[in-house]
Amino acid sequence: MRRIRAGVPHGAVEARAVDADVTGAVERMLDGVLGERLADAAAADALFARDIAERVARFTLGGGKRLRGRFVWWGLRVCGGGDEAAGAALRLAAALELLQTCALVHDDVMDGAELRRGGPALHAEVRTQYGHRAGTGDGGRSAAAFGRSAAILAGDLALAWADDTVLDTRVPGHARSAVHALWRTMRTEMVAGQYLDLHAQATASHSPARALHTARLKSARYSVERPLLLGAALAGADDRATGALRAAGRCAGLAFQLHDDLLGVFGDPAETGKPSGDDIREGKLTYLTAVARARAEATGDHAALGVLDAALGAPDLTAADMDRVREVLVSTGARAALEDKIALLADRSTAHLADLHGADPSAFRSLRDLLRATSGARTPVAAAQGGER
Repeated sequence: MRRIRAGVPHGAVEARAVDADVTGAVERMLDGVLGERLADAAAADALFARDIAERVARFTLGGGKRLRGRFVWWGLRVCGGGDEAAGAALRLAAALELLQTCALVHDDVMDGAELRRGGPALHAEVRTQYGHRAGTGDGGRSAAAFGRSAAILAGDLALAWADDTVLDTRVPGHARSAVHALWRTMRTEMVAGQYLDLHAQATASHSPARALHTARLKSARYSVERPLLLGAALAGADDRATGALRAAGRCAGLAFQLHDDLLGVFGDPAETGKPSGDDIREGKLTYLTAVARARAEATGDHAALGVLDAALGAPDLTAADMDRVREVLVSTGARAALEDKIALLADRSTAHLADLHGADPSAFRSLRDLLRATSGARTPVAAAQGGER
């Protein structure tokens, strides 16, 4: 694990210096926050600190594009926030990274995913570490079960650390109530979206409307919309600016998730960091497959329906099987429809920014460009890098 520097988590921050390298500033703050939390874990127990707490820190620092933190920052800056709220914005950004760790670690347990960010998922890493010992003194509990249990605790710890970071942040008085309300709402939405994802798999739902609703809750809002609103709240934004960011973030966030769904089927595993087709193998309800099914049903394409029925939820799906699924997604027009929807959402997101009057031009351009890049609208799916999921 990279050495974690003891930062100054509550120190003064110069906003213009952060503008030049937001990602670096978020990571430096994350170093400081994790340094605090790891010290607490070590004081509790050395084994726990080594096996769980350090894994949480390593996972959090080891990947991702700090997307959510960057949206907090530009939400602050585009609404006129400066030095007085800069430190709070970076701490909230660090908290969002920990919330993302919780979501990803738990998601991998629920999905049985073996890979994350190009390496073993956390539960798989623990399973490998203890594989030669598990089952000898635990009443027969397997290494896999131990790995899953440890990962659940790691995700719980990441969530606790995220909450601690928010509570310890010196939020300006005018923003405290709004920031805490947004944080509570965001956590609940994220968990609700995860449950709806599981429910759709358990009930074999094929509803495009349900797929979109789940995508909004599980990823879109907490990836883009809510982080933007946290930054706006710190800046003391008025209703007009808040509304513009809410609408822009909602459109870009949904485009982000739909693009991630495309990458999950058509993306290059070397770029996305996860196997292609896992959503199909797990039987997940995505808007992409829901649209393909709806179109096949509407045209009476029983061959396409047969391919989808055989593939969705089949863990032993072969590469040839996945090629047939891709052919169906293209031939039904589902892929093209999704790409059109992503482009439309990206355009709408940019259009909503027009309601931001008097914004700093540099901050406005940075936010606009980040929203466009996040949507994936201008990036060919076959060559694009994966999202943070």
